[in-house]
Amino acid sequence: MVRTPSTMLPLGTTAPDFELPNVDGRLVGLAEAAGPQGTVVMFICNHCPFVKHVADQLATLARDYLSHGIGFVAISSNNVAAHPADSPEQMVREAEERGYLFPYLYDETQDVAKDYHAACTPDFYLFDAEKKLTYRGQLDSSRPGNGIPVTGSDLRGAIDALISGRPSVVDQKPSIGCNIKWKAGHEPPYFHA
Repeated sequence: MVRTPSTMLPLGTTAPDFELPNVDGRLVGLAEAAGPQGTVVMFICNHCPFVKHVADQLATLARDYLSHGIGFVAISSNNVAAHPADSPEQMVREAEERGYLFPYLYDETQDVAKDYHAACTPDFYLFDAEKKLTYRGQLDSSRPGNGIPVTGSDLRGAIDALISGRPSVVDQKPSIGCNIKWKAGHEPPYFHA
């Protein structure tokens, strides 16, 4: 289990657009997934122990904030030839078992992960109503085995600030997780294995 930090894309970056297949077979783009107040874009997968550790909280976050105008979308960009547990078929099962209320999209080309400079699973980005990045980094300080409860406190604080019109959270810490499983020869220049 390689511990890879997120790249911390510069705040103010405009959310890159995308259109990817959802677990229900429909193509879903950023415009459809976006909420009127803001949007959380998450890079996750099925097999990563870091994602498994927080997956139930991801479902809870969406239940807590969808009614407040925050959109959620999860994207899996892993190489499924090397990691079949992350296949679209397994994504369907994962979304059902976890009770995800948000689209769970498959980025087969890995281009969307590259556009977002995603490096790990999980990797979190919060964009405002104008699709400008206001937060990127960890869900909270909990990691598998460290004994800290999974609360989503860091991302929740950023969402709460966005909803209430307060300035974005100043202390933003990188997410830590498994590296995105890049296809051979497709590793982006920012990726440090």
